[in-house]
Amino acid sequence: MKNKIDLISPKEIVDLLEVQYGKAIWKRRHEPLDELILTILSQHTSDINSERAFKLLMDEFGDLETVLIAEVPEIERAIKSAGLFRIKAIRIKNVLSYIFEERGSLNIDFLADLPMKEAKKWLTDIDGIGPKTAAIVLCFSFGMPAIPVDTHVYRLAKRLRLIGPKITADAAHDLLERVVDQNMIFQFHVYLINHGRNICKAVRPRCESCVLSHKCPSRIV
Repeated sequence: MKNKIDLISPKEIVDLLEVQYGKAIWKRRHEPLDELILTILSQHTSDINSERAFKLLMDEFGDLETVLIAEVPEIERAIKSAGLFRIKAIRIKNVLSYIFEERGSLNIDFLADLPMKEAKKWLTDIDGIGPKTAAIVLCFSFGMPAIPVDTHVYRLAKRLRLIGPKITADAAHDLLERVVDQNMIFQFHVYLINHGRNICKAVRPRCESCVLSHKCPSRIV
């Protein structure tokens, strides 16, 4: 039987993992609409495949305005490398159409002026855009304190008891954003991904090498 241990706080997690991985500094990755389309392309595939598909999409059409008026089969052909290209082509077309109808142009920069809760709702009101996709855009394009809960963040948050075992990944977004200080949300997200990839793996986690193991209730001794 394991001895009872004090649970680790989000601040302790960030402080310890910063030492291990170096300070994570926010920098905009892509323009907001590009980030949104890239994130759609990245669903169920690797970053390499999604970035390649986005490049091919831009090579084929030149800009997203032209993608908007393209036929779905044309979009499908351009993004085949992303996998699930038929679903993603329809989704991209629908998302661009929605934005144009709502805003009169293909621009979502206005989200920067909204409170995060409103910005998140505006994005998730679009069919096919869930909490993770919205959080990625808000975090990486606008620097808002949104936590994209990918498989690594979700696994570590459960193992460290930051969320309960029955909490879904979608529900985890709002829960984690409430317990992690806004000023360290970006770092928290980046560090948990790095730690999940390198140490706290889904199978055979390397607990003996983990700087969080002394306060991890899921550690394998």
